[in-house]
Amino acid sequence: MDRDPAPVTDESPSLQSLSDAHSGHHDLAAEGEKFKGRALLVEQGRHRFFSTVLPSDVLAQACVVEPRNENPIDGFQRLLDERRARAIAKYIDTGFGTVPGAIVLSAQTRAHLRYDRDSGDLTFRADPRAFLIIDGQHRVFGFRLAKKTVSAPVVIYNRLTRAQECRLFMDINTKQKPVPGELLLDIRRLSEVESKTDALLHDVFDLFFQREDSALNGLLSPAEKRKGMISRVTFNAALRSIRKAFEGAPAADVYDVLNPYLLACRRGLGLHDLDAQLANPVLFKALTQLFVNVAERVADRHGGHYTVANFEEVLIPFFRRLKKSELPRAGLTTAALHEYFAKALSSGFLIKQWLFA
Repeated sequence: MDRDPAPVTDESPSLQSLSDAHSGHHDLAAEGEKFKGRALLVEQGRHRFFSTVLPSDVLAQACVVEPRNENPIDGFQRLLDERRARAIAKYIDTGFGTVPGAIVLSAQTRAHLRYDRDSGDLTFRADPRAFLIIDGQHRVFGFRLAKKTVSAPVVIYNRLTRAQECRLFMDINTKQKPVPGELLLDIRRLSEVESKTDALLHDVFDLFFQREDSALNGLLSPAEKRKGMISRVTFNAALRSIRKAFEGAPAADVYDVLNPYLLACRRGLGLHDLDAQLANPVLFKALTQLFVNVAERVADRHGGHYTVANFEEVLIPFFRRLKKSELPRAGLTTAALHEYFAKALSSGFLIKQWLFA
């Protein structure tokens, strides 16, 4: 895609020599208006770029998101999510932060980028618009906001046209596959950074997954999204909507109340031969949101004895009034389905009247 950014000879620095040069703090020296550091020229098929390490404060001073912006700092603030960048800055300043992913840059003409094939030195002019950021905008903005300076891996393309920069941006942002949400939830637990709510939901899910008497037995997928199964992400989103009802309760207590409710729901769905449809994300979320309405009625009638039979007393008549085609209707959102269920649960409510009003 890009043309050869510099002559290549057998004397170009090896990966090992580059690693040695970058041990400790990066050997970057200011020479008037220019910066110099060691770099490795990398070839990937027809593509060539420089791989180097730069101090984060230098990146913050020499990069821009959109070169047409008159003010590079304001350009960052208008085009990027400042909260995300501040989170990165805080992550770095706490001393726990490590940002190993390479920042991808495109050298602009005003960078005056030069590469010495004998020494492996890469030199560029310290200009606020020296580099256009192709990937890593929030990291660079976070570097700008951080009080500490860290060494950051950088990939620099040179002599790219605007069309080539755009194609590179699209390639990076469309061909990278994000980490699944289910995996991130497991990683948060392993890294001991779960919030109290996340920890509770994780434990409740595990109980529903492990217990033989679980209403969701056979319907849960803890590690990945699977068709016809409830993932951790869907489960957490559903329970998060009613988390205030379980505030301060341990996971076992949440399970002991919610499981009878879901068993009653599953039996109600069974009246329409839709037992397994409880795993439908929209239906599962809507029925979970309905839990508070039903639990209040059970508490009024039975003094807080949350048994399957007591939940069925409220839910079975409700499910009998529903039509199979309404569980759920195609295209109906969770909010709309919950509203429909809440009204259908009300005494004397005519379902057809609400559906076709």
